[in-house]
Parts: sequence; C-alpha cells; structure tokens
Amino acid sequence: MYPMDQTKYSTLMATLQEIPDPRKARGRRYPWAFLLTLVCAGLASGQQTAHAIAHWVTLHAQELQACLQSESSGIPSESTLRRVLRRIDIQKLEHHLAHYADRLAAQVPATDAPDVSSDQHWQGQAIDGKAVRGAQRHGQKLHLVSLVRHDNAMVLAQVKVDDKSNEITAVPRLLKDRDLQNVVITMDALLTQRDLAQQIVDQRGHYLLIVKENQGNLYRAIALLFDKPPWLKHERAKMYHRCQTFNKGHGRLETRTLESSPALSKYLDWPGVGQVLRRQCKRVNCKTGEVSIETTYGITSLRPEQATVMQLEALWRGHWTIENRVHRVRDVTMGEDACQIHTTDAPQVLAALRNAILNVLRSRGWTNIADAFRHYAASVSRALDLIGATPARL
Repeated sequence: MYPMDQTKYSTLMATLQEIPDPRKARGRRYPWAFLLTLVCAGLASGQQTAHAIAHWVTLHAQELQACLQSESSGIPSESTLRRVLRRIDIQKLEHHLAHYADRLAAQVPATDAPDVSSDQHWQGQAIDGKAVRGAQRHGQKLHLVSLVRHDNAMVLAQVKVDDKSNEITAVPRLLKDRDLQNVVITMDALLTQRDLAQQIVDQRGHYLLIVKENQGNLYRAIALLFDKPPWLKHERAKMYHRCQTFNKGHGRLETRTLESSPALSKYLDWPGVGQVLRRQCKRVNCKTGEVSIETTYGITSLRPEQATVMQLEALWRGHWTIENRVHRVRDVTMGEDACQIHTTDAPQVLAALRNAILNVLRSRGWTNIADAFRHYAASVSRALDLIGATPARL
C-alpha cells in the first residue's frame, strides 16, 4: 500500500474529486464533478460505450437531475461526454484509483481463498497484460498491465505499456513504491526476468514465476533436476515435496501434480530463489478417454519452511484470477473489445474506470457481474449510490 492518508477516498466519486478540471473557466456549462458522475453512473448501469452512456443519460435526464439536485440547465450531449473522456489526466486518474483500490481491497473478504492451513498467510497478486482491441482496430496500439489480487479479484493498479516497448518495462512502474510484505507476485514466462525478481525481493515481497525456454539455462536446469533427481533416498524428505489435486468438470477429469525442491537454491544465479517447481496437468476426456499431459516449470523465492507445496499450488492456480475474473469480464460483460473509442487517452480512461467499477461491485459482494449491472441498470438512484454520488459532491 502507498504511504498516504486515504480517508478521503471513501467512495469512487470522492476519489474522482481529486482529478483536476482541465477546462478553462470561460464557457464551462456543467460542473466537472457532474460530468464525471454521469460517466461513472452510466458505466455502473452496464453501458459499454460513450454513445450508450450518453443515451442512458438522456433517457434518465429528469431523474438524474432530481437525484443530484443539479442546477445545470439540461443534460450534456454525447460530444461533451466524449470530451470528458479525452481530457481526463490519465496519470492522475490511475494514481488516485490505485489508492482507492488499496483501501477497498483491504475491506473486501476473499471469495476464492485457498483451503490451505498455514501459520503464514501469503497474499497472491497477479500481474498480466491486456490489449485493448477496440482501439487497436483503429490503429492505436494500447496495451495495459494490471496488478490483481488472487483472493478477491480486486484490481490494485494499472499502467500503460510504452510504445515500441513491452510488459517487461511496464512492471517496474506498476510495482514502484508498493510495500510487498507478505505478498507473492505471480507472473507468466515473459515476465520471468532477473531484474523484476530482484525488485520484488527488494520491496520485501516474494515471487512465483513460470519458467519457459526464454530462460533457457534456467529451464534446462529445472527440467534436469526433476527428470534425474540427485538426492539420495534418505535426503528425499528434505529435498523433494509433492502434492496432487483433482478436479472434474466440462466433461474431463484433471489431475494436477506439483513438485518442489530447494536443491538448486545454492547454485542458480537468480535473485532470492527458494525453490524450483514442476507442475504436470493430466487431462482425461470422460467421453472419449483421450489423455493429454502438460508439463510446466516454475521458480519461487518462498523456501519450504515458508510455504507448503499445497500453498504453492494454490498460488499457481490463483494467478488465473486476473484473466478469468478481470480481463474476461471487461471484454465479455463490459464490452471493452467492442468499444470503438480510440482517440487520445480515452480508451485507457475507460479501462481505468471499468476497473474501478469492478472493484466497487466486488466490494458490495457481487460475484456475478452481469447480474450486478442488471440490478443497477434498473434504478438510477442505485447506480448513483454505488459510486457514492451525492448532491454535496457536485
């Protein structure tokens, strides 16, 4: 969490009050907070595009003005709301929403907490990137990297990948100034880099990283260790740990076997290494009997005395929270890929606000986000209450 007093970030709209109005004083027709409220209320009601938000505002104009006690004459046009999205200071927006997310996340109970007994609680946080394809269809490359908690799917922070760069250069900015004590950062193979591992350790955190051929020497060393284990029979209990989990669904039976060993910790040139891992997933098609086996390797800074192999399995699986409960929801339920906004920072602004709306919904206990949008779309006052919009804030 950032070293900052966050008491003023009690609601989403209280947070957005910190975003400065970029307009000149002359010609202002609507208060800046009023415009931001309309955009966020539209998103909270399940509207997916600037046109849909503007149409929703028009349809509910009288009720919105009554609830917000707005003194403005009329309701802003679609072009006005589009200008709002284009002119928001994206750096300040992401900064303040990250503070708000930290505060919310501390209050939200875990919905997918692993059933693992341990004296040490490790909070998993996943990092992964996502392309905003709607903007890319118009030639604007936009790739965003997010930090998401495993247990409650709260989006803690998001940064843009610089042009002509990749996710590797964005992660240091994403993690900068964060206190990672008791946190385990999970990342896929692209982000398995020494510098990133060192940064996580320097910030008092731990990591669990997927290892593939892009780290050739590391990959071969781990594979050789498990293929031809060097420990003697009496050393096995200390040098080798294993667990299995089972799952049946979607017409197939899955058996996941995770093996871990600290045997390479003294030999690998890798920051803070505690164990290396091999995970095998065996899938059996219940109808055809077809069998497939996938083998993946990993590395973690957690030592055997710090985390059981069952905890490591839970952290490994927890990484997919970012894809299943955030990226997929933004694409499928919130229509991010279909949205055609592509000029200036507007696509990133909408992505940031979608993350914020998701966080608020999670904080209210919603697990089915589609149901949540139908609930808030049915009542303007509900949508305004969700984002914390009150007449006093306008």
